[in-house]
Amino acid sequence: MNRSLTREQTTTILQGILCLVLFVVLLQVWLLTATMNAWMGGDDSVLWPAAVASAVCASLNYGLLRYLNSLSV
Repeated sequence: MNRSLTREQTTTILQGILCLVLFVVLLQVWLLTATMNAWMGGDDSVLWPAAVASAVCASLNYGLLRYLNSLSV
């Protein structure tokens, strides 16, 4: 059975995904702040792991925003 979502269900999904996107963006800002603080303190060992984690966060946000675009409101 292929049933379409009601407007209320779509709105709930939309709000949930936007909350996840906001959380991941805040996580990326915190990651950037912590990485810059460590780098300016002379610790170069955190640069590549932080870059990988940031790339994962960015790809997650990209996927979530693409899914939002595919929802028919």
